[in-house]
Amino acid sequence: MVGMEVSDLVRTLLGKRGIIEKDTVDRFLVPDFLRDTHDPFLLEGMERAVARIFAVMAQNERIAIYADFDCDGIPGAALLSDFFRKIGYENVQVYIPHRDREGYGFHIAAIEKLKQQGVSLIITIDVGTTAIEAVKRAKELGIDVIVTDHHELKDILPDAVAVINPKNGTYPFKDLCGAAVAWKLACALLVEGRKRGDARFTSIPEGWEKWLLDMVAIATVADLVPLVGENRTLAHYGLKVLRKSPRLGIKALCARARVRQFEITEDDIAFSFAPRINAASRMDEPEAAFRLLTTTDGDEAEKCAAHLESLNTKRRGVVGAVVREARNRIKARFSTGEKVIVLGDTAWKPALMGLAANSIMGERGGVVCMWGRDANGRLKGSCRSDGSLSVVELFTRASVSFEEFGGHHASGGFSVSHESVHTLHESLSRAAGDLPPANDIEKRDPDAELSLSRVTNVLLKELSQMAPFGIGNPKPLFRVRNTRITFARQFGKDMNHTEVTLVCPDSGAQCRGFQFFKTPMDFTVAPSPDTLVDVLATVERDTFRGPDRLALRLSDIVAPLQ
Repeated sequence: MVGMEVSDLVRTLLGKRGIIEKDTVDRFLVPDFLRDTHDPFLLEGMERAVARIFAVMAQNERIAIYADFDCDGIPGAALLSDFFRKIGYENVQVYIPHRDREGYGFHIAAIEKLKQQGVSLIITIDVGTTAIEAVKRAKELGIDVIVTDHHELKDILPDAVAVINPKNGTYPFKDLCGAAVAWKLACALLVEGRKRGDARFTSIPEGWEKWLLDMVAIATVADLVPLVGENRTLAHYGLKVLRKSPRLGIKALCARARVRQFEITEDDIAFSFAPRINAASRMDEPEAAFRLLTTTDGDEAEKCAAHLESLNTKRRGVVGAVVREARNRIKARFSTGEKVIVLGDTAWKPALMGLAANSIMGERGGVVCMWGRDANGRLKGSCRSDGSLSVVELFTRASVSFEEFGGHHASGGFSVSHESVHTLHESLSRAAGDLPPANDIEKRDPDAELSLSRVTNVLLKELSQMAPFGIGNPKPLFRVRNTRITFARQFGKDMNHTEVTLVCPDSGAQCRGFQFFKTPMDFTVAPSPDTLVDVLATVERDTFRGPDRLALRLSDIVAPLQ
């Protein structure tokens, strides 16, 4: 491989992923943009969509970008908005539904509002694949709709100009996120514009579309799509763009989150950027995040970043309070062996229930469903599973209890009537009793063994060749042998995090180990000073202690191998 040495350890780790042959190793470690991305016109409906957009622009008709309110839809709206700004087409507006007042989806009321504003074409982002009635209503009003989305297909597709979804048709890679699909549309428009000799397009430098990949990288990581295949390539190049992105909002976000822009990683997206972007819709108006990502005004960028920081801090406090109250109710109402628990309160915000349910599920396992009341008085909630039961199968078995529901194996959302909410726990518990266990709780064997003395920046540099990490390409899990715990403590407001100091008896090498939302009793061997153990852990930059320090994120603490 030109310019890159591959260590024996990295080869071992790649082998565990089935990446063995030299060609596949090269393709994995060094993604090639032209080789590893697919022609946007391979997406079903792309030619129709492009033709309609050019016809709309020829008549200077009004286009609305209708995007979901999360950290996939908003970056997608930002990049498509940037595209239209780049070609100088100004008759464009962006509509992002309010999470609490409107909820997820492509809404008829919003379409009717856009009609009053003179819109003749709506381009959706990260939503619309199942919006049969909404698209029908748009058509009745004389509005064309181009759906760009990535969610699962149903038997019938909307009667839109095009439904651009990698799962629809024969596109070679099915797992793009919503923003990536919107980026594919922008790429196709650039190709067609240059082909037509349109000066608005021919004046744009070749490859300019790569500058939009910062938004694709944020969405790809935040939306938890598999970081393999084309997604790996888009995230790889998107992270390169992020590290030198001229976006003032990204620079302001880095300053607020204390992230060094030139070394942004997928962890920074997951743990710093995404929570702040999502805080806009969870706690206030989603447009605040959109403005942050698109503004060309430095003062506005600073104000938006400060606002999102404040919202995220408030969000953490509110979720923490909900989780504490939920713990108390669980102790009073549920036995330890309950497969499914249901908790709710009309004072809780539905937008925060997924975060709270995930926290409770992480502590006790099983399936946790939590609900609250939205701004319109509807009871809506979220559900999280440790993998022992499928959420979507559970919902399906108890479908009569819901007004609406949807989801995946590990998570889902629902709305429930004020009458049915009182019997929801009993209904879900019965459904759980009828389901065979999925036995899909994530249990990983270590990828390799290490001594503590090998936990160095040299090792981290080796491992970084395999980044970006995420779904489908998890961080390598190591068994660090024969370490002595010299210090152990619980920390955090609720004292529900664990920190230890690990020392190698032979070399004297020392390292900090930590894990959030795990107390000492949650490990196989509870950490205590002067205990010899093996630890299962990933290697991380220790941002708590400094950017050049390392730490071990603890998966488990176990007895030493004999």
